[in-house]
Amino acid sequence: MKVLVTGATGQLGYDIIKELKKRSIDVVGIGSKDCDITVKNAVFKTIEDIRPNAIIHCAGYTAVDNAEIEIDKCNLINVEGTKNIALACKKYGITLLYVSTDYVFSGHGTEPWKPDDERKPVSQYGKSKYQGELAVESLLDKYFIVRISWVFGINGKNFVKTMLKLAETNNEITVVSDQVGSPTYTVDAAKVMVDMIQTDKYGRYNVSNEESCSWDEFAQEIFAYTDKKIKIIPVSSEEYGAKAIRPSNSRMDKSKLVQNEFKILPCWKDALKRFLKEYLFKIEEI
Repeated sequence: MKVLVTGATGQLGYDIIKELKKRSIDVVGIGSKDCDITVKNAVFKTIEDIRPNAIIHCAGYTAVDNAEIEIDKCNLINVEGTKNIALACKKYGITLLYVSTDYVFSGHGTEPWKPDDERKPVSQYGKSKYQGELAVESLLDKYFIVRISWVFGINGKNFVKTMLKLAETNNEITVVSDQVGSPTYTVDAAKVMVDMIQTDKYGRYNVSNEESCSWDEFAQEIFAYTDKKIKIIPVSSEEYGAKAIRPSNSRMDKSKLVQNEFKILPCWKDALKRFLKEYLFKIEEI
């Protein structure tokens, strides 16, 4: 089996490539410098040259707040770029795993979102990922749509690293308290995605670590584990004043994983501890 991973230098792409190599699966990773996914001809040439059996499409525009201003750029990458990948998969008979987000849901209520629940995004970023999902679904039969939430990993920027950085110069940190979701450790998500592409159990899936928390609870756990005496000041989303609206409820139902004999990810607290051990060890080495 040969797998092509887009967004190879990003948080998730980095760990997916590591997981594929660990399993001795032939993998090619590409970034924006290798192939501009917004250019159809470039996508077709790249995929024709590599001829993978499966593509894990991690590349995307992920600046949630900037997307409210850079709407065209966001759509070009997340919608047209994804459509180009899907068209190439259709032409060459390739299985596609498209990485999406909890932001395709409205975020209302308190019940966990099921994979096939109505998609009603409230931000430009969420709308672009929803349109990407529609492009995949309309063009392909052999696809996985995998939604992840509150992502953190060793490579790239994330909430955990931001909190630790802020703690270097602050005794008090303001964190949103009225958004609830499930953090996703890229190492754990990569394992289930690599499992998926070796099956024909196609469809939409929700993937995140087990149990949920609010952002301020997430921050408290980070500092508890690292023994940092930081005061967390909880604020509402409105008080925080981000450009983009975030879903207040990003809880996701992962029962479809069990139904299709995929492994449920460990609890997010366990994942956070494993991540911090690796991350803090790397910092000490520098």
